[in-house]
Amino acid sequence: MTMTKTKEKLAIHGGAPVRTLPFTTWPQHDEAEARAVAEVARSGKWWRCAYGTTEFGQRDANNIVGRSRAEVFEDLFAQAQGAKYALGVTSGSAALEVALRAAGIQPGDEVITTPYTFIATTTCIMNNMAVPVYTDIDPATYNMDAGQIELRITERTRAILPVHFSGNLCDMETIGAIARKHHLRVIEDAAHAHGVEYEGRQYAGTFGDFGCFSFQESKNLPTGEGGMIITNNRENIERVYSLHHFGRKEGEVWYKHFHQGWNYRMNEFTAAIGIVQLGRLFEQNARRMENYAYLVNKLAKLPGITPSASHPGLTKHSHHLAMLRYDAREVGGLHRNEFVKALAAEGIPALTGYTFPNYANPFMTSEETRARFRAAGISLPDYAAYAERCPHCEHACHEESIWLEHRLLLGTREDMDDIAEGFAKVIGAFTA
Repeated sequence: MTMTKTKEKLAIHGGAPVRTLPFTTWPQHDEAEARAVAEVARSGKWWRCAYGTTEFGQRDANNIVGRSRAEVFEDLFAQAQGAKYALGVTSGSAALEVALRAAGIQPGDEVITTPYTFIATTTCIMNNMAVPVYTDIDPATYNMDAGQIELRITERTRAILPVHFSGNLCDMETIGAIARKHHLRVIEDAAHAHGVEYEGRQYAGTFGDFGCFSFQESKNLPTGEGGMIITNNRENIERVYSLHHFGRKEGEVWYKHFHQGWNYRMNEFTAAIGIVQLGRLFEQNARRMENYAYLVNKLAKLPGITPSASHPGLTKHSHHLAMLRYDAREVGGLHRNEFVKALAAEGIPALTGYTFPNYANPFMTSEETRARFRAAGISLPDYAAYAERCPHCEHACHEESIWLEHRLLLGTREDMDDIAEGFAKVIGAFTA
């Protein structure tokens, strides 16, 4: 389909929409997932402890027979992500909570993170009774502005929690240097970054002490719910294993507990689906990268649309979201929210993304939250004040960001042409 050259009546005003056919659905699956789940059901072994465990680092990732599917998934995921060790848990949120505890975060400690992400990156800190501290985002990438981290460090700072948002790698070299200088732990939120590779040599989640992934159904590697922690440190994997398993240790009797832990164990059904989905991941990501490059080449030629910048050196991108920056001034002053509504009417399922930052969530300033921390002798900052400290995040939320889901990038070239045509049509209706 060619790009719109003349103004047409918008679908939102009664015109014919650009697109009436559905786009690619998600998750993608076939009989392989059904067989994998059925095999677990028939085995009668539905949790990992129904199998004997073997020591981390001594397992054969290519041997699935007679082994816990959770263990096999861990081994295969660690191998795929370039890590020595992996641990399956119940969710990406659980992965973050366990990793923070394992990193030694204590009540009252401060953890520096980003306000432009899912709320789990904040709640994992607060659920450990620690205090989130925010940098603004880099307006070009939407990731945390690494240049602001040192400005946020105090005597209470213990860790940095970067988020590879949309699968776009953070500036981990700068973050790592700052962490080493100030003796801070680094926990990577890689929930969007399955298979993301830097300079052909290192994968997301392996730059810091821990890398945390989500397998919730919207993610590039979906299992419905589920998560994974990866690390290259033996002591780290033993600690997260214990914490996710009620404080137990391998080789000890089952009723002996060494830490106050959780039951965050991944079940066998989740892992069975994960093994199959992992086999699809890299081919799907390659298709996303190809379609993204084709699509943004078209969109970048339109007024008011700027694709977000990828971190230099990124050789494999997951494009969990195609992130676009919208400038209403170039589209006749049409607000971003109205622009997205017009796109939806044209059959293009674009999203505004977050319409407020994490620090603006009601619970962050509620008396209930503040009283809970006061009772523990911890004073929370005035989170309302972050609106002035994070102008780029505020602008992204209220005026600028447009998201396209990764499932759209698994379609055909004709699908990409229709998306571009929808953008061109709406923009054309509001520009001279």
